[in-house]
Amino acid sequence: MNAPFNPGRTGHREPFVAFVCDETTAEALRPIAVELGWSPEKVNKGGLRNAVQTLSVSASPNILFVDLSESGDPLNDINALAEVCEPGTVVIASGQVNDVRLYRDLLASGIHDYLLKPLNPDVLRECFAQAQAALTAPKAAEAGSDRPHCSVAVIGTRGGAGASTIATSLAWLLSDKQKRTTALLDLDVHFGTGALALDLEPGRGLTDAIENPSRIDGLFIERAMVKASDMLAVLSAEAPINSPVLTDGAAFYQLQEEIRTAFECTVVDLPRNMLVLHPHLITDVQVAVVVTELTLAAARDAIRILSWFKSNAPQTKVLVLANRVPAQTAMLEISRKDFEGSIERKIDFVLPYEQKTAAQAAKLGKPMAEAGKSVKALGPLADLAAKIVAITDSGDDAPASKGVPGKGGDKGANGSLLGKLGDLKLKMNKKK
Repeated sequence: MNAPFNPGRTGHREPFVAFVCDETTAEALRPIAVELGWSPEKVNKGGLRNAVQTLSVSASPNILFVDLSESGDPLNDINALAEVCEPGTVVIASGQVNDVRLYRDLLASGIHDYLLKPLNPDVLRECFAQAQAALTAPKAAEAGSDRPHCSVAVIGTRGGAGASTIATSLAWLLSDKQKRTTALLDLDVHFGTGALALDLEPGRGLTDAIENPSRIDGLFIERAMVKASDMLAVLSAEAPINSPVLTDGAAFYQLQEEIRTAFECTVVDLPRNMLVLHPHLITDVQVAVVVTELTLAAARDAIRILSWFKSNAPQTKVLVLANRVPAQTAMLEISRKDFEGSIERKIDFVLPYEQKTAAQAAKLGKPMAEAGKSVKALGPLADLAAKIVAITDSGDDAPASKGVPGKGGDKGANGSLLGKLGDLKLKMNKKK
């Protein structure tokens, strides 16, 4: 729970301060405070409202306990508290509302824990011990600060190719198997599934960033990201579909910049229309994973997207992943060989169609790579994650796709595009 430091406050920070709504809560807190060497006089009456007023003119404590019992809108009130808290304050809240969604939303907003009243002494002791440990623990990003940042964009050639599934699995693999602190940034503001795939509530972080780009800083990232694990956090949205997103892309770019300083890896689930609307989002992306199916429409759009990268982002290493490939070649619309011929390059990774694993992942609210970690056929996902880390750690920025960068994106490739598709259709007709 952090907010910009107010230079008008005094510099001294108390180890512990509490703001409670009733004497029963105060009586539960005071003996625990004494046990931990804190002053029992720091248990104040007034609840959250008094906390906001007090901390707006004085230094924040290291550990802050706030009672939400008299709050009509706990989530908004906690956000108001965040505006007056200094960086590094660990906030513990308590209240009478026993609701899982409220609990998740409060944790997503940046508090350390939410305790249900009446307060249990043993639970309080454990919670304060964890808060003290959080104060002294090194930041996750600092642990790997000697490694270069790994930035990946995942783009589908067509809707339904499975780019979001791949992005979520990659983020999990980078965090769990490669041991990198990882942020998953889902830029499909209205229909993003990044949080859904991880069984999380998306929160309002992404929509708040778009509406108020000036608020984006390291502290905003800390509060807005929803944690899936100690090593993985997601920024996603489910904006109302009657509210169009009006942005020049500055918020998206700034989010990437701030995430870069807070995490070791960034995985961006990038809708393909973003290449047209906000091409600057690729500027600092080291690896682009183009996810495709082996169909005629996908071949057309793979050609166009690969051509776009040659012309607009030659610094980005492009990897092509064929997804949902059926085991029987007779089920393919286009053979792998013909597809590779049309896009004039090899497919780097092939992922088979694992319908059973995909369904199980959805039911469990886990990435497919996690739900199917014992499924041998999904091995290429782990290979892809390892390849990405190898590329970014080695600093190999040479583009994987051949060709000299030109001008005009796929506009200059339109003539050859028609020829390639014509040849591909001819091959398909002959095989019939």
